[in-house]
Amino acid sequence: MADSRISCEPTGLGRFAFPMLSPPPAQAPLFCGGITVFSPILEFHVRPTDRVGVIGAGGLGHLAIQFLNKWGCEVTAFSSTPDKVDELAKLGAHRVVHSRDSEALKAEAGRFDFIISTVAVPLEWMSYVAALAPKGRLHTVGAIPEPVALDAFPLIMGQRSFSGSPLGSPSATALMLEFCARHGIAPMVEEFPLSEVNKAIERLEHGSPRYRVVLKA
Repeated sequence: MADSRISCEPTGLGRFAFPMLSPPPAQAPLFCGGITVFSPILEFHVRPTDRVGVIGAGGLGHLAIQFLNKWGCEVTAFSSTPDKVDELAKLGAHRVVHSRDSEALKAEAGRFDFIISTVAVPLEWMSYVAALAPKGRLHTVGAIPEPVALDAFPLIMGQRSFSGSPLGSPSATALMLEFCARHGIAPMVEEFPLSEVNKAIERLEHGSPRYRVVLKA
């Protein structure tokens, strides 16, 4: 019997297009936000036994939580929005930590093998570095608008790392789509007809969508 799975090494048109494994519009945001947070899981060899943290519970973060939960990790969501706790638990977060509570952050010291930041705002960076276990990694996919200040000594002594990344490769995208289909992972979207594009843009400008806007022809 032929193997019907997606090849992780696309050829021909597969270099530019991918089979749709679940109906649109659910898949549309996977090709940006989805692969942005899925690719680091592959690149940095996150293990099913790892304790991981996700900073931010928005368009990228809500996908990262789902991916990492189905990957087998213990997932902690760092969120500044307390009313999302129940929703984050349904998405797959085992724990939620208030990201604006300095004492709560201190209590996480030495816990995480991998933390991914999905926000584009300055953070208490050294608090998150301190939350890493030895050889842990703090990784950002958020375009932070100012320099990131890190003290060298905690990085050196704990052999900790800080890194960043953009999107992912075609092979990683194909693997992500297969992973989503297998585990029932999909973005949470708000749909708008093209005729209401200005209304959709207005919601984006106010940061209102949970969690992605999709325009339908």
